[in-house]
Amino acid sequence: MPSTVTRASLDQQLSLAKQCSREAAIAGAKAAAIATVASAIPTLASVRVLPWAKANINPTGQALIISTVAGMAYFIAADKKILSLARQHSYENAPEHLKNTSFEGTGRVHPAFFRP
Repeated sequence: MPSTVTRASLDQQLSLAKQCSREAAIAGAKAAAIATVASAIPTLASVRVLPWAKANINPTGQALIISTVAGMAYFIAADKKILSLARQHSYENAPEHLKNTSFEGTGRVHPAFFRP
């Protein structure tokens, strides 16, 4: 059954999208902060202690190592948050006949690891 698109439904979807992107940005920022500390400590310590690191990793290299880890953590955490929220909202908006994920009444025998 196709539903009509109204201004109110579009506004609701837009506000939901803004809320999801805000939550993803916050999750990404938290992950980036943790990753910055987690990568800065061993990077800076190794440059002071290890002779090879002291000779080959200049301050620009140290900054690149730390910022790359922080950037990767930001985007991975934000992407995971967006995907989890999309799954959650798609399930909430799904028709009732699609929400039943049990195997009961299918008429087929399933392997033991699929049985509830």
